[in-house]
Amino acid sequence: MSISVLLVEDDAAIRDMINFSLRQAGFTCEASKDGESGLEWLKNQQPDMILLDWMLPGIDGIEFIRRLRANEFLASIPVIMLTAKGESEDMVKGLSVGADDYINKPFSPPELIARIKAVLRRCRPIDSDDAQKLQMGELVMDTKSHRVLVNGERIELGPTEFRLLHFFMKNPERAYNRSQLLDFVWGDTVYIEERTVDVHIRRLRKALEPSNHDNLVQTVRGVGYRFSAE
Repeated sequence: MSISVLLVEDDAAIRDMINFSLRQAGFTCEASKDGESGLEWLKNQQPDMILLDWMLPGIDGIEFIRRLRANEFLASIPVIMLTAKGESEDMVKGLSVGADDYINKPFSPPELIARIKAVLRRCRPIDSDDAQKLQMGELVMDTKSHRVLVNGERIELGPTEFRLLHFFMKNPERAYNRSQLLDFVWGDTVYIEERTVDVHIRRLRKALEPSNHDNLVQTVRGVGYRFSAE
């Protein structure tokens, strides 16, 4: 079965180029010219990946991804943001609201395909052999149903935060530096910078904050992070 991609891009030339490149690579692609039509399409179908332009008319990329992550049925879809913005604060903003990766225009089709495959690898479901329930206090992760619960109430996590929390819950009480977390959680890819770890740590803490579990993700000065109830 081919990988399905929803492309949301208002520039017709870029949209056609990406659409053609994805189909040539064996993907299926649905192309939308704005955020409204993209969200409307998502009401009936769920792609494996979303390629999302930052500067869209009407509902821009940031608002699009906020709505996506707030929807229980769509929150786990990985997203790569496409943008001409090159400043580091723009990259951090995109990642902070829920993007899983970020690619600057102009880019080559082979680079885009490689980025898509890299994100899908690290956002893939937890292997069935690894399926189990992990628990720390009232925080429970069920890897079979891909849910995180506190006292029966679901906590919404993006795919990268889910894998990060899964790694932490399997390996509590040990400190890991950013490079180690990239290797263990993101996998072998040259596309992710170490500071990206900090952005996803903030997103994970924010998701855990309403249930008062954000303090489980601890900063270890001079080292990195650990997951601990101590």
